[in-house]
Amino acid sequence: MDKVAVYPGSFDPITNGHLDIIERSAKIFDRVIVGVLENPEKKNPLFSIEERVGLITKVTSHLKNVEVESFRGLLIHYMHSKGAKVIIKGLRAVSDFEYEFQMALMNSKLDDNIETLFMMTNSKYSYLSSSAVKQVAMYGGCIRELVPEEIIPDIIAKFKRNHLKK
Repeated sequence: MDKVAVYPGSFDPITNGHLDIIERSAKIFDRVIVGVLENPEKKNPLFSIEERVGLITKVTSHLKNVEVESFRGLLIHYMHSKGAKVIIKGLRAVSDFEYEFQMALMNSKLDDNIETLFMMTNSKYSYLSSSAVKQVAMYGGCIRELVPEEIIPDIIAKFKRNHLKK
């Protein structure tokens, strides 16, 4: 039986920190599904759900056991539909742990057969978030080393298009 894990998130956009967690998870599990979640709490995403799936697919194409899909609704329901038993969550700091620990407890309450695996980020990415990347890019700062090289043009183009619309 395959060991299947899901790495859920909004990934708007995917960062080098996210990619690091995906690559490390791919070494541990037979299959890793990057679940791009439609999060109603996050208003006005920079990239559409389809664009985010496309960007992540582009930067994970070298990982043969990684799949990328979008989903909506409860993560536990998505886990059941995929036959997955492990949720992967990346942690940057203690502040991340508090929120993620609450979510892990709730998911355990919903299904105690599903485990949450917390992975510490590589220290060189401990400050990195999608929000920080968007802010730097919005003001024309350098996002090299923050996101995978191959999606830098996509991010810059998105901000240029959004700026022209205003």
